[in-house]
Amino acid sequence: MNKFFNKYSKYSNSILRIGIGLVFLYFGLNQIFNSESFIGYLPNWVLLNGISNSLIILTGIFNLIVSISFLLGYKLRIFAILASLHLFFVIISIGYVDSAVRDFGILIATIVIGLNNKK
Repeated sequence: MNKFFNKYSKYSNSILRIGIGLVFLYFGLNQIFNSESFIGYLPNWVLLNGISNSLIILTGIFNLIVSISFLLGYKLRIFAILASLHLFFVIISIGYVDSAVRDFGILIATIVIGLNNKK
């Protein structure tokens, strides 16, 4: 078993960034084409200002850009930092709920991508 893992460990960073890239792609597309299903995740101040749908779509566009960067391996450090900051503020704004725990895991993965890539 060690032989297998040693042989393929060189692909671990690529597997991580592609996997997280697919996660960002999934959420980005859903936020653009199904934005109303994300309204419940927004803080009250956003809902009161009437910018909720626009904010969700803009977040979806951001997530698509991050996903393209991760999937293509383009400017990974920059986009990993941006994605990490975005996820940090998402976690802060939604508080301690199940989706924040998921987002925390993705946040750690984006930090690892940023640390492991010099591009």
